Amino acid sequence: MEAGGAGEVRHWTADVNGISLHVAERGPADGPAVLLLHGFPELWLSWRHQMAALAARGFRALAPDLRGYGDSSAPADPAAYTMLHIVGDIVALLDHLRLAKVLVVGHDVGAQVAWHLCLFRPDRVRAVVALGVPFYPRSPRPMSEFFAARGDGFYIMQFLEPGRAERAFARYDVATVLKKFYSIEFDDFTAPPGVEIVDFLQAPSSPLPWITEEELGQYAEKFHKSGFTGPLNYYRMFDTTWRLTAPWDGAKITVPAKFIVGDKDIGFQAYGVEHYIKSGGFKSNVPDLEVVIIEGHHFIQQEQAERVNSEILSYLDKFTSED
Repeated sequence: MEAGGAGEVRHWTADVNGISLHVAERGPADGPAVLLLHGFPELWLSWRHQMAALAARGFRALAPDLRGYGDSSAPADPAAYTMLHIVGDIVALLDHLRLAKVLVVGHDVGAQVAWHLCLFRPDRVRAVVALGVPFYPRSPRPMSEFFAARGDGFYIMQFLEPGRAERAFARYDVATVLKKFYSIEFDDFTAPPGVEIVDFLQAPSSPLPWITEEELGQYAEKFHKSGFTGPLNYYRMFDTTWRLTAPWDGAKITVPAKFIVGDKDIGFQAYGVEHYIKSGGFKSNVPDLEVVIIEGHHFIQQEQAERVNSEILSYLDKFTSED
């Protein structure tokens, strides 16, 4: 595929699936479309390095703020944040763009969205690259039962309780909350007994090496405006999503997939991700799978941008060689 001009980032909104989605776009409008799905607590901006690299290679990079985030709509009803709603937004966005099939890249929560898009609508995905969060088949019991076994200090247990994390976050300015999450460098994301996770996390006094103070300010401005409740509602709907996805029990991912993970990512060892990969369990659930383990932590596409760009581009090129 021929390289093209990267151009500037273009911003627009689309009314899809009953909400308004803000989308950042970079690259030629007629290039192969790559949908980039961000994680928690992030925005389209987390893909800034990948958007530049993709656009320079001639791809059309499309990075929405997911429902509840940034400049996209944030429905007040927690029930509006199941995985079926989020994937519904993405399918409606593809319809809005008249894109029959796209390449998809997702990180963290966005990786979960990408996997579920492949599960629900494999006809719309040419290939998927997931960062940090592998695909797991539907569990035999609701997710909250697994989380509860990790105790009250486990971050998701605290996120599940309506209002709890918001009250704890409110003790700090938004930039500090974000910096605490972006600085995570431990494997088991669990606070000691009686401690809120945001209090347990440390915010380094020096700037993070992979994000400028100006970029941190851009994130903080948007989260100050939209709040954290929409993003936290994704976690609060885990059990509802589990109930609604009974028809996909035992289903595998049939779309070609690549998984990129940092060797120091949250849960890589503590939550069994490394074992899941090396035991063959992951490959059995995603038969057409490549896995790359690189040096790095959770926010890998920003921390190790050049390496991640190289891994994404080398994989996506396989599916666009005839374009």
